[in-house]
Amino acid sequence: MITGACNKMLKNVLPALSIYTAFGHSAALPRLFACFFLIVLFQGCTGGESCTIRSLRFRANLLTSFLEIPLPLYSNATFFELLAMATTLHRCGVETPYISFSKRASWFQPNLTPQKFHFTASMPSISGSRVYLNGSSGLLALRLSCEASKVYILEKHDTENQDFEQIPEELTCVMKFGGSSVATSDRMKEVAELILSFPEERPIIVLSAMGKTTNKLLVAGEKAVSCGVSNVSDLEELTFIKDLHLRTADELGVEKSIISKHLFELEQLLNGIAMMKEMTLRTKDYLVSFGECMSTRIFAAYLNKIGVKARQENYLQASHVIDNCEFASLQYDAFEIGFITTDDFTNADILEATYPAVAKRLHGDWISDPAIPIVTGFLGKGWRSCAVTTLGRGGSDLTATTIGKALGLREIQVWKDVDGVLTCDPNIYPRAEPVPYLTFDEAAELAYFGAQVLHPQSMRPAREGDIPVRVKNSYNPKAPGTLITRSRDMSEAVLTSIVLKRNVTMLDIVSTRMLGQFGFLAKVFAIFEDLGISVDVVATSEVSISLTLDPSKLWSRELIQQASELDNVVEELEKIAVVNLLQNRSIISLIGNVQRSSLILEKVFHVLRASGVNVQMISQGASKVNISLIVNDSESEECVRALHCAFFESDLRELVSRPKSIYGSI
Repeated sequence: MITGACNKMLKNVLPALSIYTAFGHSAALPRLFACFFLIVLFQGCTGGESCTIRSLRFRANLLTSFLEIPLPLYSNATFFELLAMATTLHRCGVETPYISFSKRASWFQPNLTPQKFHFTASMPSISGSRVYLNGSSGLLALRLSCEASKVYILEKHDTENQDFEQIPEELTCVMKFGGSSVATSDRMKEVAELILSFPEERPIIVLSAMGKTTNKLLVAGEKAVSCGVSNVSDLEELTFIKDLHLRTADELGVEKSIISKHLFELEQLLNGIAMMKEMTLRTKDYLVSFGECMSTRIFAAYLNKIGVKARQENYLQASHVIDNCEFASLQYDAFEIGFITTDDFTNADILEATYPAVAKRLHGDWISDPAIPIVTGFLGKGWRSCAVTTLGRGGSDLTATTIGKALGLREIQVWKDVDGVLTCDPNIYPRAEPVPYLTFDEAAELAYFGAQVLHPQSMRPAREGDIPVRVKNSYNPKAPGTLITRSRDMSEAVLTSIVLKRNVTMLDIVSTRMLGQFGFLAKVFAIFEDLGISVDVVATSEVSISLTLDPSKLWSRELIQQASELDNVVEELEKIAVVNLLQNRSIISLIGNVQRSSLILEKVFHVLRASGVNVQMISQGASKVNISLIVNDSESEECVRALHCAFFESDLRELVSRPKSIYGSI
């Protein structure tokens, strides 16, 4: 039962309770516990007119450890500065009954809605920031100081219906454009028109390198290793990259000087590679970063040239923003605005510290000087080395979803050169159709098992932030595309898409010692861990294991190293089992409603039997959206075409309803 002392503290704490619940954590924590959390959190902060953030952090750590309740935001200083400010204001006689924040944001974002408490500046290290409380009779203006982790009220006075500084509406979405969408000056013009055709949006733009620039950079680096310093300037790939970017800048009418420094540094880097006669993974990441750095600078300059006035007029009509506020575009290198990654060069992972850092930078710049952010995709900064890292091929998708989660935006748009996610690869079967709806789980499986539309890791931030992802075609903007959300209606769904992953290596591992023994699987997978090889699909029986090796991890290495690694795998595994190595295999992944797995498999095996194809391995496992089949590489494309015809070009309604009448309901 809450004591009188707790009641007294509760009176000071309740105004701040809405802050905590606004973050969306109230569902995981009953209101009583939420109150108790804030009571204990603010105990000791009831005297004077300041509340130290250090004490709040200590009490949060102590309480969450005691109750075993996670508080994801307790590491964010901004959260505690906000709580400290709310409590200080309340004790000083300022009523703060309504405090509103974006529910999706992973850091605080004030909603600038009338009759609600407004914070008009970023919280950390504020001195003399003004806060306005909008009331029926006027405004209560406060000047606050947040120095040395304490909040003080410096001034407090009433104003009568005076205009105060307005802040532009929040950023609304991320628009990511791939390399083919910005491959030429004409394509950049079309993308600019596309962006400006959505006056209701306030987007963040994420760009890839122009066309095949990344591939050309890699080839140039490989040639530089052996060509000698004196021949670097004559490399065909370097000449191509220079001509492409300088010509594009000239055709768009922007200054060539915006990329001249990068072109000079690129040639110097290639000279260094030629001199050292080697290209490390760290150097490779720095080398390919020039593509995104130059494409974003050219595009930002072009938007500033042609889009500012039109964009400003659209904003003034739609948003009624402050007069004379210039809207421009502003270029950002991802590794300079808070994209913090592991130091796994060429395939780095985003770290959690990225989200508050990126949010603080982009939101703070937007508030102080509204401009369309143009951000480099694919790039980050290693947390130990502070060197440029890359997120793996196609990593610009991950850049976009990371920004979307960090800012809690309404939608993430991924603009490609196809009409959304398709039912299969159109290069294999031209009659592939767009898939209108997907879940995050389906999209992740599609990406991992070979669909080129999305980066395999890109769905994780969107899922965690519950932010819809829309895949659209920049060549055909009117096409509806594919909408990816947390859930969708699966009542009529059977198969969503068919994905093919080629050039897979399959291992059959047989050992009678496995029967009834514990630890055998641990020994097998410890060997793969020691050799740094990723396992893709697994199927087990009493005395055998069948598995495939992830080609994206294995075949990225040199051919000689590949053979050596496979020899090492077989040699180590033969110490505990009989091993059969099978190469030139393909994985056909059937993404769909696995609750109808009997129907799917019935249809699949009927089709494959008619085609004379034997399935060498099948795996369903824990995934509720994927069934994987292993076949020979030479048969894989014909299998995909036959399966597509069977599932997407025939009426399955009779098959769907048939089990109910023959076998009874399940």
